[in-house]
Amino acid sequence: MLKIRLAFIATLLLATLSFAQTAKPASKTPQKPMSPKSIHQSALIIDTHADTTQRLLDEDFDMANVPPGDPGHLDLAKAKAGNLAAEFFSIWVDPAKYKGQYARRTMELIDSVYQQAAKHPDKMAMAYSTADILAAHKKKKFAALMGIEGGHSIENSMPLLRDYYRLGVRYMTLTWSNTNEWADSSGDVDDTSVQHHDGLTQFGREIIREMNRLGMMVDISHVSDKTFFQTLTISRAPVIASHSSSRVLTNVPRNMTDDMLRAVKENNGVVMVNFYSGFIDEKFSAANKANRAERERKQAELDEKLKDADSRTKALAQQKLDLEIAASIPRPPFKALIDHIDHIAKVAGIDHVGLGSDFDGISFMLPEGIDSAADLPKITAELVKRGYSAKDIHKILGGNLMRVFRDVEKISKQIAAEGAQAPLLTKQNAATKK
Repeated sequence: MLKIRLAFIATLLLATLSFAQTAKPASKTPQKPMSPKSIHQSALIIDTHADTTQRLLDEDFDMANVPPGDPGHLDLAKAKAGNLAAEFFSIWVDPAKYKGQYARRTMELIDSVYQQAAKHPDKMAMAYSTADILAAHKKKKFAALMGIEGGHSIENSMPLLRDYYRLGVRYMTLTWSNTNEWADSSGDVDDTSVQHHDGLTQFGREIIREMNRLGMMVDISHVSDKTFFQTLTISRAPVIASHSSSRVLTNVPRNMTDDMLRAVKENNGVVMVNFYSGFIDEKFSAANKANRAERERKQAELDEKLKDADSRTKALAQQKLDLEIAASIPRPPFKALIDHIDHIAKVAGIDHVGLGSDFDGISFMLPEGIDSAADLPKITAELVKRGYSAKDIHKILGGNLMRVFRDVEKISKQIAAEGAQAPLLTKQNAATKK
């Protein structure tokens, strides 16, 4: 009986094996590649730098009610057309124009973003975290975030830095083009009349540690090379370059060398490519420098003419002059912008590049094909042509920034769990913390 059972089992196994060998695998329908349009529309797109904030405050600009022919780069309609989900509004205070009033101007700019969101609650929402960005996106609302551009806004006050965080500021560029009391800038690094610090002072180092503790992203756009490398040795969290391009392709101090790009990779940070023509095209940069004296002459004439005018009149006249200057220099090809994205992706890696347009802050000097946020789909289309996958394009368009932002949030919680307390440093003793 046992032999019969064994024989039966053996026969069954042979039949099963025979069937497995002869059976054809189920046919699979080939997956159709995603179109550039579908890739773009399915992405969470985040831009880390727009100076539209100046327009909100000085021009009474309304992002939902834009006059026909407005030359600006960003409003709600243009953001929707370009599928831009979130924008970091730059809180930039002109250090010469507002000397002695840095904090006041900073607060007014922050308020202007809040006022815009309050005017259009059905279309726009303030966001303070990665979760807020996703929540706004789910509700089909434009997420507004803020980043301070220039550490002079904190007026050497650690408490003021914390107050800005409480108000929603989620990154701070350590310097603008001016060296401040605790960090050197790339903008005046060769100016012997400026007191430099060989990078960061002790107070500057403590500012970075406090930003890590708060959960505020450290932005190294605009800083000197020494400040950059010192910052990366101090920050526990990944850093961002909110609006910087490649120095190998366009040799200006504001851009980043390949060594810097590799250092950002080691830090697990991200470099957000600036769209300004002077930072992405050597010919344009040279022509812009050659035209500097004439620009300065026209600017001085305008400043003198409007010295007693109201802020709106000044802003609109400035806009007109900027357009006139921009039209005097040929725009570089659209290819120049994509070359910078491509170069940074190759040197730093696909996980370490994103978009930091500098919309409305670059005197309308954008490359051909990019006139506003509505043209963002063209970037996706060109990246597809260059062989980038949908997954990688999604990283460039916003995924990489979200990863860094999450890491910053996570490290802030880790520091809190370690029991770290806010330092009691103020403006009065900051000068002694060299």
